Amino acid sequence: MTEAELDFAEVRRSFDQAAASYDAHAVLQREVCDRLLERLGYTALKPGRVLDVGTGTGYGLAHLRARYAEAELCALDIAPAMLAAARARLPQPGLMQRALAQLAPSAARATHLVCADMERLPLAANSADLVWSSLALQWAHDLEATLRGFHRTLAPGGLLMFATFGPDTLKELRAAFAEVDDAPHVNRFIDLHDIGDMLIHAGFASPVMEMEMLTLTYTDLRSLMRDLKGIGAHNAAAARRRGLLGKTAWRRLEQAYEAKRVDDRLPATFEVIYGHAWAGDKTQRADGRQVIEFAIGERRRKLGLA
Repeated sequence: MTEAELDFAEVRRSFDQAAASYDAHAVLQREVCDRLLERLGYTALKPGRVLDVGTGTGYGLAHLRARYAEAELCALDIAPAMLAAARARLPQPGLMQRALAQLAPSAARATHLVCADMERLPLAANSADLVWSSLALQWAHDLEATLRGFHRTLAPGGLLMFATFGPDTLKELRAAFAEVDDAPHVNRFIDLHDIGDMLIHAGFASPVMEMEMLTLTYTDLRSLMRDLKGIGAHNAAAARRRGLLGKTAWRRLEQAYEAKRVDDRLPATFEVIYGHAWAGDKTQRADGRQVIEFAIGERRRKLGLA
């Protein structure tokens, strides 16, 4: 068992418990989502089907619904309580829309909410034109396998756009905990360059990666820990230390973090990675070889041989 391995029962439980408090603490998450939404403005893509991976309480989903009013949306999350909150955020159809849905179901653009693991997408191949994910990929058990699933799900020419956290995220908290004990207390995050390599290996074309550092400041350590708990971002490492810190360990943690105080505030750094890549024509294998399909049966029928 490595420090990087996550306990996914704990991940699901944490986000289920945080659904009611999430929006009150998700200042950074909304800011990153807004910046990711801005990046959609750089593309002329008009998707017919959009997959929102890690929809949470639906902040990004509501914006996607407004931006792509004619698209069919699928919102996926591992936590049922998060999906319930996302459903409540979406505008409810009026009488006219419900009547239209009954008369012409294909004309009513649906929003489907699906509880599933992003590494095992329950969606058909080539079924989405846009896969969107804001701050969910850091919870992937196997990120490259997850990206391969995204590529399978995207239609030819489809777009993947995402934001996730990089290795310097919560570096102050990680360093402070290191002065208390050697157990993992802060999840590990994957480097931008490694994510770019994984995109290529997963079959994506023309990946573009960006990174920026965002810093939140707090009056004290308890406020930071309250925010992390409020959004469900507990330490979910499988090798994590069980139970609460004792009073002595907590005092040592506070003292270690106090050394990082600047202008009477405690900083919390978040390394945010933005990326996008195209599915391409999907006739190329990941190793670059061309895939050629022969419709032998159809040709034999046309020639009268079958």
